[in-house]
Amino acid sequence: MLSYFISYLVMASTYSVAALALNLQWGFTGLMNFGIGTFYFVGAYASALLTTTASPDYVGGFGMPFIVGLVGAMAISGILAYVLAYPALKLRGGFFAISMLAISETIRLIVKNERWLTNGVWGIRGIPQPTRALLGANLAEWVYLGLAVAILIIVYRLTEIGVRSPWGRVLNAVREDEKMAEMSGKNSWHIRMQSFVFGSMIMGVAGALYAHYIGFISPSSFTPLMATFIVWLMILLGGTGSNKGVIVGAFVVWGVWIGSEFLIDFLPSGVTSKAGFVRMLLMGILLDVILLIRPQGLFGREKVISKLGGKSEM
Repeated sequence: MLSYFISYLVMASTYSVAALALNLQWGFTGLMNFGIGTFYFVGAYASALLTTTASPDYVGGFGMPFIVGLVGAMAISGILAYVLAYPALKLRGGFFAISMLAISETIRLIVKNERWLTNGVWGIRGIPQPTRALLGANLAEWVYLGLAVAILIIVYRLTEIGVRSPWGRVLNAVREDEKMAEMSGKNSWHIRMQSFVFGSMIMGVAGALYAHYIGFISPSSFTPLMATFIVWLMILLGGTGSNKGVIVGAFVVWGVWIGSEFLIDFLPSGVTSKAGFVRMLLMGILLDVILLIRPQGLFGREKVISKLGGKSEM
């Protein structure tokens, strides 16, 4: 039971990192990114290929330390986002969202079908977890939990500093009225690109955390439901534009997701075979409740007035 609880905390912390990244893009800049899975996926695979041992089944296998895999995941995700920004950021709203979802699925299907690249549907096994070999499985779980929480705290603090700085106020200006921001002398395209790239780098870190905790990844691990839409549900529940809120939302949504396993045990035997659909139904009901009862989320958006003037709730 304790191991199950540690697993919940690690995965909730991992999703919190991804939710903070999406909140930077959507909550503070207005970028409706439905392609979270792109960078979550790329970050996981980049770190796995950098840290696993050499294998004839896939490219890479450099046996590098965990920290190199983490930095590599962040860098490669950032480079990919920078390249994608030029065509994708010319689109707005739903067009941008659908294009990013299409890119995400295209990359996932390429990796799935090109076995020489990443072992296709068979995935990559033996992804090392830091300190497991030295401390053993049980103690290593606690160490990894501490590592995941530490990374979450660092990402939270950096995003808080960023959104409460002059740069963060420009992000909000672009989100609220892009034309007015440009009339004030701001280059809205560059601001949106910066938010897109920085957020994507954080998503890559979340992917690396997931890969090293699970120890095995395959294209089926990064479906749109598990890599994109569940993260959107987390920020909608916690409160778009609130970094504290999206962390709470991540822990609550992931708790509901894994908690539904216990509910499925009480269902009739003919229904348990459709457990996945039952869980999706629960997520859909949760989303409907949020939108009907508290559309601003649990915390609501924070509006920073000035560095000295404090903040007010919207």
